[in-house]
Amino acid sequence: MPQNEHIEQHIRRHGRRLNYLEKKRKKEGRAAHDRSKKAKKMIGLKAKLYNKERRKEKIEMKKKILMHEKRDTKQKAEETQEGAMPHYLLDRENQQRAKVLSNMVKQKRKEKAGKWDVPLPKVRAQAEAEVFKMMSSGKRKKKAWKRMVTKVCFVPEDFTRKNPKYERFIRPMAMRFKKAHVTHPELKATFCLPIIGVKKNPSSPMFTSLGVITKGTVLEVNISELGLVTQGGKVVWGKYAQVTNNPENDGCINAVLLV
Repeated sequence: MPQNEHIEQHIRRHGRRLNYLEKKRKKEGRAAHDRSKKAKKMIGLKAKLYNKERRKEKIEMKKKILMHEKRDTKQKAEETQEGAMPHYLLDRENQQRAKVLSNMVKQKRKEKAGKWDVPLPKVRAQAEAEVFKMMSSGKRKKKAWKRMVTKVCFVPEDFTRKNPKYERFIRPMAMRFKKAHVTHPELKATFCLPIIGVKKNPSSPMFTSLGVITKGTVLEVNISELGLVTQGGKVVWGKYAQVTNNPENDGCINAVLLV
């Protein structure tokens, strides 16, 4: 069985608990109280960082509310009519709806401009000696041309190993991952999504071709279960995400979706 799929298989076979939805609803209801309790108890640097994050969230929320309010406001028409106007019409104000081309469009333009900005623009380059371990087997100890990958890697479903005699790079089964914990920055939610492939490893093109996953690697993940659709109404299937942790240390892949 592939890694990380025991829980999904159990849910498919036996379903969820009968009170699952009720417990989920209650947990979401308690979230605000838990958050405030956490904020009160925290001290020191952790409290500073937490409050900074909450402040950003509140500012974003207020901006969105303001945008929605501004969309329906009315403002005076600035155009002047030619010719004389009757005195009974002078005190009337011609009103028109405020154009939506204000903050809403500006915000969308900003998002579009920074579409491919990655969360981690600079990462430490991984040396080949760090990623590969030398393997010497058989009589000829001098000809140690085999390498074993010591980092987490991804191999496609249809992958078949070469004959051990001709295999140059060995990717251990224990280090092969098929799923990643991907966080959606706008929804503020994390999903366990299947990996489609490794788009780019910044350390080396060879690591990209081998599917080695290190911090800063851009993966392609299957987001069909999120239900995102394009303007044409088609379901978005694959999207890029950048790895934000060291998977070989944590035992799981954490990534942020590039929206």
